[in-house]
Amino acid sequence: MADDLDYYPPTVQNILDQDSLKWIFVGGKGGVGKTTTSCSIGVLLSAVRESVLIVSTDPAHNLSDAFCQKFTHEPTLVNGFDNLYCMEVESSKMAQDMQPSEAAQAAMGMSGEGLGGLQSMMKDLSGTLPGIDEAMSFTEIMKSVQRMQYSVIVFDTAPTGHTLRLLRFPTTLQSAIDKMMALKSRFGGLITQVSGMMGGSAGMQEEMLNKFEETRQTIEQVNTLFRDPDKTTFVCVAIPEFLSLYETERLVQELTKYEIDTHNIVVNQVLFAEPDICRKMVARKRMQDKYLNQIAELYEDFNVTIMPLRDYEVRGPDSLKQFAQYLINPYQPPKMTEGPASSTSVVKFIADKHNLDLKEVHNELEEAGLHVPLPLDEQPN
Repeated sequence: MADDLDYYPPTVQNILDQDSLKWIFVGGKGGVGKTTTSCSIGVLLSAVRESVLIVSTDPAHNLSDAFCQKFTHEPTLVNGFDNLYCMEVESSKMAQDMQPSEAAQAAMGMSGEGLGGLQSMMKDLSGTLPGIDEAMSFTEIMKSVQRMQYSVIVFDTAPTGHTLRLLRFPTTLQSAIDKMMALKSRFGGLITQVSGMMGGSAGMQEEMLNKFEETRQTIEQVNTLFRDPDKTTFVCVAIPEFLSLYETERLVQELTKYEIDTHNIVVNQVLFAEPDICRKMVARKRMQDKYLNQIAELYEDFNVTIMPLRDYEVRGPDSLKQFAQYLINPYQPPKMTEGPASSTSVVKFIADKHNLDLKEVHNELEEAGLHVPLPLDEQPN
C-alpha cells in the first residue's frame, strides 16, 4: 500500500485531472523544447477543458512556428480546434514602447496631465528601482490575462533566468510601493507643497496614493494565485544533459523558495535503444542514461515524463496532437535492441549460440581492427 501511495506516474495526467488549475507555467533552459511541451499540454487540455489559452512571454516567440500559424498579442483560435487559443506578448517590449519608467507611472497613476514637475520627479524616482518597468509591464499582462474568460491558461515562458526575474515581480513591486509609501510618510507635507508649486491639484496626492493601493491589491492577488497549488503549477522542461539538469535544479530551488508549486518534469529528446540506432547514438544514449538516472534520483517525488527524440520536426496541429499523446501514454518502441543489429546484437547472438566468451570475442575483434560496442549491460560503469 505504501508503494502505491508513493508512486508518481511518469505522465502529466495529474495536470489534466486537476480541474481547479488556472495557470500552468512551462519553463526551463533554452533549447530544451519548452514551446513544444507548452503546445502539447495545451492540446491535451483542450480535450478536457472548456477553453484553453497558450500565452508566450518569451521574446523569441515560437508559438506561430509550432502551430504553423501566425499569432499576435490578441488571442487567436488555433486552426483545427474550437477551444484552443494562442497569443504572443512580450513584457520587455511593453516597457520599451514607453518612455523610461512610464510603465510604472501608468500603473501607479502618475501619467495624467497636470502633474508637471512632480511627474518628472516621480519618474526619476521610479527609474532608480531595479526591474520596476519589466515588473510593471508583466503586471499589466497578468491583469489583462486575468480578465480573459478562459478555463485554463498555459504560459510558454522565456529561458530560466528571464522567467525567474518575472516570478520575482510581486516582491519587486511590493518593495517599490513600500519605498514610495515610506517617502510619503516622511515627506508627505513637502510633497504636497511641491505638488502645488509645480502645478499639481490639491487632490493629486490622494489620487496617486489610491493608485498605489489599487496596484498593491493587484500584486497581492497575483501573488496569492501564484502560491496557490490548486490554481497554479510550474512544469519544468529539461533534456538529459548536465547543463540542463543544473538549470532544472536551480529552477526547482527558486520555485520552492517562492512557494510556487512544481511537481512535473518533462525530459525531452530522449534516445531509446531501437533497432536502427547507430554507434554514435549508442554512445550518446549511454551519456543520456547517466543523467536520466540522476534525474530519477533527484526528483523521485516528481512526475517525470520521458519524451522521445523524433526523426521529424514536431510542427503543426496534427504533429503536436500525435506527440502530445506521449505526455500521458509513455513512449514504448516497437522493438528494442542493445545496439546496431549489424554489430552488437549479431556478435552477442553468435557468442551465445556457440558458448563463446563475449568479452574474448570483442577483444579479438578489436585486435583485428573491428570495433563493435559491447552490450550496455556488459559495459564498464
